[in-house]
Amino acid sequence: MKLKIAVLAGDGIGPEITQQSIKILKAIADRFDHEFEFEEAIVGAAAIDLLDNPLPEATLDLCKKSDAVLFGAIGHPKYDNNPDAKVRPEQGLLKLRKELGLYANIRPVTTYPKLIDQSPLRPERIQGADLTIFRELTGGIYFGEKSQSEDGQSATDVCTYSVEEIERIAHLAFKAAQQRRKKLTLVDKANVLETSRLWRKTVKKVAEEYKDVELDFLFIDNAAMQMILNPKQFDVILTENMFGDIISDEASVIGGSIGLLASASVGGANAMFEPIHGSYPQATGKGIANPVASILSAAMLLDHFGLVEEGDVIRKAVATSIKVNVCTEDINKDNPYSTEKVGDFLEGLISESENNINDENLNFGQMTII
Repeated sequence: MKLKIAVLAGDGIGPEITQQSIKILKAIADRFDHEFEFEEAIVGAAAIDLLDNPLPEATLDLCKKSDAVLFGAIGHPKYDNNPDAKVRPEQGLLKLRKELGLYANIRPVTTYPKLIDQSPLRPERIQGADLTIFRELTGGIYFGEKSQSEDGQSATDVCTYSVEEIERIAHLAFKAAQQRRKKLTLVDKANVLETSRLWRKTVKKVAEEYKDVELDFLFIDNAAMQMILNPKQFDVILTENMFGDIISDEASVIGGSIGLLASASVGGANAMFEPIHGSYPQATGKGIANPVASILSAAMLLDHFGLVEEGDVIRKAVATSIKVNVCTEDINKDNPYSTEKVGDFLEGLISESENNINDENLNFGQMTII
């Protein structure tokens, strides 16, 4: 398969982790005889500094002409700490999602046995947890009308949703549930919000087409609590933009590190793949950023184009690296590996024609294949 991939590394640790994902995708291309073409473009704070625009037209044009977008991270403290800033890096990401029609963000959350003890949650609560969050991405309060009074004493953000916006992501979520454990939980605030009542009414109607999927409902406050008390109860979670933003970050504690959580943002004709963590500016250039979330996002990119075996090879390599503790300091605090070394290790596993690892004899730089 031949794919053109736009690379938007972005800010902070974005370039470091994205470089490792490109390395892994090149290893996959070599092993499976694919052709992946990568072209880079600027976005976020880096683009503001250069062009005073968080999403330059050239970057947007590249994304529209590419088969997929591999995204790094976005954000910088000089904008985060300035509430009066008129141009912000995040505006580039929101506009990119809107322009590409990326209405569904898909975030898988799973547990690795080796990392159970690293979660702040008790092991018995998270052992075996495996869920996927479908977050609506181009509607809601993030994209609604915004205003601030002339005296600066009040502000307004409008949350708006249409039936069409809800239906299209609901169908994706139900279809995913059919391939999993056949349970879908809608997270809303229907006891207070009109938009949530529209979500609940619309999702109930869509559910009539998926009789094999159990549908239940949770208010966002209860869902946030249940994510901590009993995350194993969830299979597929469907929710609106802001609630999904919050609850998917909360879910990162299940896996032991936010540096492990990948995501795909898909629409009718375009798709973008990115880790869910931020730009982590404090770690920039130190070689301590975990590249695994970005690498697993690359695996989701392969899945999107039907290259499931290739994606599974990446996931198996990641599971092996965690099992033998070839990890960055967020996971391996006693003997951490650098961002680049983790990428090199995974590249080595993927490049082997056989991916059966003798763990007892496995050391970085010396892989024993059986």
